[in-house]
Amino acid sequence: MLLLASSVCGLFKWRQFEPEVILLAVGWYLRFSLSYRDVEELLAERGLHADHVTVWRWVQRYAPELQRRLREHLKPTNDSWRLDETYVRVKGKWRYLYRAVDSSGATLDFLLSAKQDAVAAKRFFVKALDGANHPAPRVIKHRRPRRVSSRRCAAQSRRQSGGGLPASASAVFE
Repeated sequence: MLLLASSVCGLFKWRQFEPEVILLAVGWYLRFSLSYRDVEELLAERGLHADHVTVWRWVQRYAPELQRRLREHLKPTNDSWRLDETYVRVKGKWRYLYRAVDSSGATLDFLLSAKQDAVAAKRFFVKALDGANHPAPRVIKHRRPRRVSSRRCAAQSRRQSGGGLPASASAVFE
């Protein structure tokens, strides 16, 4: 039998089922790609009769709390991760999905947003970088070549070669 801390037991007060059963059902739903009815069947095979709507309510109530409490215990990610953004259809409406993916392909964090704007991007970055298991960001910038005017090039080449340009060429640059 699983012994729960007193701070956790308060979360399950007034529930019909034992906390271990609720955590097991929520864990199955979150860990495996199961529907609520599949979890209902798994519980029924073990002699526990809970409706799929009850399982839905448990997931809605306890999944955010599980994420909050377990996030700090996840193993740290590797140093390299990238941002992936795309449109996905959720319940018939197009939503913008931000996803942080590490180099091994594991999803670190995600955010669904109705809009693609700076506010949503900033909200995602704050959420993604806030976790204890994410490494400090390392920004890699590509330097652009400086634009050099043709006059500057001509003057520089004259200085390096020690001579001037032919009369026809110097007229073009002046």
